[in-house]
Amino acid sequence: MYAEERHQLIVERARHDSRVEVTTLAAELDVTPETIRRDLTTLERHGLLRRVHGGAIPVERFGFEPALAHRATMLTEEKQRIATAALAEVPEAGAILLDAGTTTGRLADLLPDRELTVVTNGLAIAVQLAPRPHINLFLVGGHVRTRTQATVGEWTRAPLAVTYVDVAFIGTNGISVERGLTTPDTTEAAVKRGMMASARRVAVLADHTKFSIDHFAHFGHLDEVDVVISDSGLDSALADELAAAGTRVVRA
Repeated sequence: MYAEERHQLIVERARHDSRVEVTTLAAELDVTPETIRRDLTTLERHGLLRRVHGGAIPVERFGFEPALAHRATMLTEEKQRIATAALAEVPEAGAILLDAGTTTGRLADLLPDRELTVVTNGLAIAVQLAPRPHINLFLVGGHVRTRTQATVGEWTRAPLAVTYVDVAFIGTNGISVERGLTTPDTTEAAVKRGMMASARRVAVLADHTKFSIDHFAHFGHLDEVDVVISDSGLDSALADELAAAGTRVVRA
């Protein structure tokens, strides 16, 4: 395969999967990892990809936030494993908070049939849980962002300031050792900060494509997080770096 064909395939794969890994591409394209690294460097130089730890992401990803319906179709197996692992963090009784998102939505599906108070700012999650008789459900109001179906703004933050839960399960668009937790939208960042402050423990649910990426709005540091739950696609060396920064890491 000529380099030009390989480059086209790499860019297409990155745009479809939101991220490509050096080792995976090398195996699929039957070339060495060094060749793939050179390809990624060339593609970054031409403004088509951005290099990140262990791979690359499409430049379109920066400043772009996929709609909830689109995100729900991406990395479904990985998100299911993350949600299943997150069940270990759910208390036997008490209260939890579920941030709006597709991975937290999968956790909502898996919640056991026992008495549990759930607070959420996710419309889709509230619809999922409303029929469950054992769930004491609180939907935090506010302005609804169409793209993510999350409530945001002062009407959302005010009740969070007087709420205290055992565990907050938080989603993120980006997570890195240098910048911590980030997301493209400032209003969602403010709500996520309020959620973290309202919880005794914080669990971040993030598939491997979210790592080594920084977005516009910062909302938390790694030492404020008790556990990061990701999938097996997360590079083990990067997981060790995250652990050294002060948080437990689970790779499901």
